[in-house]
Amino acid sequence: MMRRRTTLLTGCTALVLALGATACGGGPVSAGGGDKALDGQTVTVAGVWSGSEQKNFQKVLDAFTEKTGAKTQFVSTGDNVSTVVGSKIEGGNAPDVVMVPQVGVLQQFAKKGWLKPLSPAAQQTITADYAPVWKKYGSVDGTLYGLYFKAAHKSTVWYSPDAFTQAGVKPPKTYDELLKAGHTVSDSGLAAFAVAGQDGWTLTDWFENIYLSQAGPEKYDALATHELKWSDPSVVEALTTLGKLFKDKQLIAGGQKEALNTDFPGSVEKVFGPKAEAGMVYEGDFVAGVAHDQFGKAIGKDANFFPFPAVGGGTAPVVSGGDAAVVLKDAKNAKAGMKLLEYLATPEAAAVWAKAGGFLSPNKKLDLAQYGDDVTRATAKSLVGAGDSVRFDMSDQAPAAFGGTKGTGEWKLLQDFLRDPSDPKATAARLEAAAAKAYQD
Repeated sequence: MMRRRTTLLTGCTALVLALGATACGGGPVSAGGGDKALDGQTVTVAGVWSGSEQKNFQKVLDAFTEKTGAKTQFVSTGDNVSTVVGSKIEGGNAPDVVMVPQVGVLQQFAKKGWLKPLSPAAQQTITADYAPVWKKYGSVDGTLYGLYFKAAHKSTVWYSPDAFTQAGVKPPKTYDELLKAGHTVSDSGLAAFAVAGQDGWTLTDWFENIYLSQAGPEKYDALATHELKWSDPSVVEALTTLGKLFKDKQLIAGGQKEALNTDFPGSVEKVFGPKAEAGMVYEGDFVAGVAHDQFGKAIGKDANFFPFPAVGGGTAPVVSGGDAAVVLKDAKNAKAGMKLLEYLATPEAAAVWAKAGGFLSPNKKLDLAQYGDDVTRATAKSLVGAGDSVRFDMSDQAPAAFGGTKGTGEWKLLQDFLRDPSDPKATAARLEAAAAKAYQD
């Protein structure tokens, strides 16, 4: 399932927060012309995608084959991309290209000397067709290694319009209004929220939206790099705000215990499945894909969203993430891998997946008409329009041991907090202890 892709952008319009998207494409970089320049070569690509995501990315790879003659082979790594790729490199079987889902992992790979700097052609495209922030997140110590091909918008709260109509509520504009609307929905017979507590990454997204809005972008940036400690009062305040929701049994479908046994697809099913149990589910634009593909919901009619609301006196947040294509230095066919990356930088490549759905891109040159529906189109427009105000998901920027590993670090500690949100200060202290160790390692 669509794990964790994340980025934050502040100061956006409500429409921006809408669905969450990024437009990935690029300038006039050729993957080898139409001359089948790579005939007889095979490019291996590793990434976290499976299911419909893998199927749709394969369409992009097939278009690359059609253009260049190169065959492709995709290997799904599951969530532990760092471990899988590391073992393949050690075994002398490195893939040519890796789709890296976290900034922290990209930095880790670069510091280990695993990555090949992007070709001048790819760098030229990214400089011309992407906001500088995407170049920043793809670079380590001033060298550009990663091209952001796919992004997600994680500041969207999805709801059942029928449930809202029945309860007589409208999409809220502030966090306090969100809790108030939740109680009204609950009084009408449905729980307010389905929370996917079994997947720790969803809880990091809850925290990040609240923290960005409440503490502001400067502190968010400092916390993301651990220049600010997790024991800081601003973290305690954000946890306290999140705890208002977590401790309210009227707001969470099945209470905390059931939330901890609900994964991300299950949380979407609780709102948009055949037997509705809740009126809202918070997560990224990819909720729409599950609601439509698995439960037949018409996006914009049977399933809709509103921007994650502003907290306190802050600005409404926008959190997004992305998958960056990198070329491994030890790959058997790194040269052809770089040609694939140059192709992925083009709007032509991005359009293939945009038409298939479930895709957002940061490339300014991708024609918005390539997206299949108005909701996605509006979100893509807002994300590209946000330019340099984009920020990445905080947990994706952290070392994987803290921000990206099941059963440990931030994922586990926020699950513990969902189980018992009574002591935000103690949770902040535990988060700091885990972060200090991970950043030191």
